[in-house]
Amino acid sequence: MARLTLRVDLGPDRSIGPGKIRLLEAIRDSGSISEAGRTLGMSYRRAWLLVADMNDCFREPVISTQLGGAKGGGAALTPFGSELVDEYRAIEAEAHAAAAVRLERLQGACRKAVKRGLVRTSRRQGSAP
Repeated sequence: MARLTLRVDLGPDRSIGPGKIRLLEAIRDSGSISEAGRTLGMSYRRAWLLVADMNDCFREPVISTQLGGAKGGGAALTPFGSELVDEYRAIEAEAHAAAAVRLERLQGACRKAVKRGLVRTSRRQGSAP
C-alpha cells in the first residue's frame, strides 16, 4: 500500500516528522520519557535527545518534566506540545486527503509483490540490469 510520509522542514537541521510526533504522543500517553522510548523501541538517551532537539527548535518547550522523588518523576506535553501534535496531524490528514487519488494510481502501477527467496530471475549476459 502506497503511503505518504510527511516531514516538515523548519530550517537547517530543524524538522518535525512522524518519529518525533509519535514520541510526543507516547510521552503524552505514558507520562514518561523513558516509558515512551521503550514503547517506541528507543533508548532513554535517544528519546531525550529528540525532546531536547524539539525544545531547542521552538520558542516554547514541547514537554515539561518533573524530577523523581517520593512520587517519582514524569513528563507531560506543554500546551504548545499538544498544539504541535494536533497541527502536525491536521497537516498530515490534509496532505493524505489531497494525495489519495495519486497514491492509488502509483500503487496500481506497481508490480505485484513477490516473496523473496521463492522466485529467482536470471539475466542473460549482456542484457541491461
